[in-house]
Amino acid sequence: MTAIDHTDAEQGLPVPRRYWALLATALSIGMAVMDNTIVNVALPAIAEQLRIAPAQSIWVVNGYLLAVAIALLPLSSLGEIIGYGRVYRGGLLVFTVASLLCALSDSLVTLTAARFLQGLGAAGIMSVNVALVRFIFPARSLGKGVGINAMVVAVSTGIGPTAAAGILSVGTWPWLFAINVPIGCLAMVMAARTLPHTPRSSHRFDVISALLNAFGIGLLVIAIDSLAHGVPGWVILVELVSALLILYWLVRRQLSRPSPLLPVDLLKIRPFALAVGTSMCAFTGQTMAYITLPFYLHDGLGYSAVWTGLLMTPWPLAVIIMAPIAGHLADRYAAGALCGLGLALQLVGLILLATMPDPPMMAAVLASMALCGFGFGLFHAPNNRTLMSSAPPHRSGGAAGMQGTARLIGQTLGASLTALIFGLFPQQAIPCALLVAAGAAGMAALVSLLRLRTPASP
Repeated sequence: MTAIDHTDAEQGLPVPRRYWALLATALSIGMAVMDNTIVNVALPAIAEQLRIAPAQSIWVVNGYLLAVAIALLPLSSLGEIIGYGRVYRGGLLVFTVASLLCALSDSLVTLTAARFLQGLGAAGIMSVNVALVRFIFPARSLGKGVGINAMVVAVSTGIGPTAAAGILSVGTWPWLFAINVPIGCLAMVMAARTLPHTPRSSHRFDVISALLNAFGIGLLVIAIDSLAHGVPGWVILVELVSALLILYWLVRRQLSRPSPLLPVDLLKIRPFALAVGTSMCAFTGQTMAYITLPFYLHDGLGYSAVWTGLLMTPWPLAVIIMAPIAGHLADRYAAGALCGLGLALQLVGLILLATMPDPPMMAAVLASMALCGFGFGLFHAPNNRTLMSSAPPHRSGGAAGMQGTARLIGQTLGASLTALIFGLFPQQAIPCALLVAAGAAGMAALVSLLRLRTPASP
């Protein structure tokens, strides 16, 4: 295979190689995203088998999350230098090996270390995934490619708890990780044969900026997470102030660089910056709903864990239906309007869920979740298309890294806000959390509609 230049990138990969490459990326990003949520269901079983306190088991989740947070932007920058395919295949290899190590772990220390390594591998996948889609599909069909990718990400996020429940019904928690090994091996074979070679940048990797990013983003994620776990206020304040000071230093360092690790150059592009803001708010609301609704179905309405997972299906199923349609629409219509409409539908769905009578009609609950899914599916693909197409081709890595970082910060903020609400308002936690989630969706819709004031917005 020969390296693809900018002209070839406009044409994308030939068929059928294009679709094999898409399948390789779908398998990889699906595993990486799902492993961010799939372990939550197994935490009680992990704590019991490893003989640790439930609070200690949280590190199994936090280790993964922290690794992804600190590595996304550095690895996206590295992808611009050595090629997105190399970073992707390397991340997939690390993720697969780490999954095996997770399955073989017999203590909290070894499991947390393996999960951290798994998070680094996931960051390699997430950091350049959308950038690769830009070279897999021709420019005229970028919305279609991004739509399929968005569908995979959204569905993987949504079905994590359901998939975990299914696996745990027939096996023990190590199988949650072991199942990644054969899938990862298959994806590596396909990726090696089909992923495109991409143009490489001549700038050097900025090690100092990578370290500042790791400490700044890492402390920011820890500070947000601390809000939900009873950490003393002064500790949270120290973490937050330290994170902001480090990030300020990082931004100052990036301003003079032509291809900065933290893409401050791209954030000067109005459609890009508004797409990032929209994504962060939207994922905050989605994560709050995804955490709250299982409690509503299980604790509030009395359904079993298996039925709870099944009853959550309308949301991801609606995303599956809508995301490819939204991808096609994104190639023809303004992203600001499409995303605004989608997020408005999600806002209405969340308000309906928050104000259901007691007891509710299950048909109304399912229809409201489907409405949220249709809305989120309509938002995701056009927003990601704008985020990628508004960045120059040689900065696709920085754009992809920022897209993943915005999603991760939104998910972290959503999880922390939900836990905080459940702690402060235990009697009214479910409707309160859903209303705050609706507010986040409304904020995302408003930010998206600001793009309509920008004539050049994709």
